[in-house]
Amino acid sequence: MNKTISTLAAFGLLSTASLFAGNYSVDTSHSNVGFKVKHMMISEVSGKFDTFNGTFEYDEKSKTLKTLNGKVEVNSINTTNTKRDDHLKSPDLFDVQKYPTITFTLDKVKGNKAYGKLTMHGVTKNIILDLENNGVIKDPWGNTRVGLGLSGKLNRKDYGITWNTALEAGGVAVGDVIKLDVQLEGILAQ
Repeated sequence: MNKTISTLAAFGLLSTASLFAGNYSVDTSHSNVGFKVKHMMISEVSGKFDTFNGTFEYDEKSKTLKTLNGKVEVNSINTTNTKRDDHLKSPDLFDVQKYPTITFTLDKVKGNKAYGKLTMHGVTKNIILDLENNGVIKDPWGNTRVGLGLSGKLNRKDYGITWNTALEAGGVAVGDVIKLDVQLEGILAQ
């Protein structure tokens, strides 16, 4: 009898916890997948990807991100310079014909850090990103929304993206370190 009561109590706790967790789809019209990289060692060039999607699970009660899966279409890279974008898509850099997507899968959240796997240019690496949890709201149309920010750095050479050109004055045209800035707004799936 005690074993049955314990089992029912545990099931009840798990069921209650799942009532507060929701599955969200990334609202791409209110989200951004951006980056910055050094240009000629003296300034930063910003860019973003225009086409991406993702889903995540967020526990409203504990205010915790549980899962996150995202995919970026590399061909949608946009630095507001067509010539540069075409070069970024070429085999010199992203090689979009061979590697059309970048993916991210969350492994865990610990404090304000998101641990996951980033796959780019055919290479998968563990990455740690700063996580900004902006909370939950109800919008004027009755939708539940969650806002999240992910930021961090990666070395493009770790993913096999090594093209560069030396400058006469010293240094190189493109920095190795890429700064990531991802802002996500999710809508609770109905």
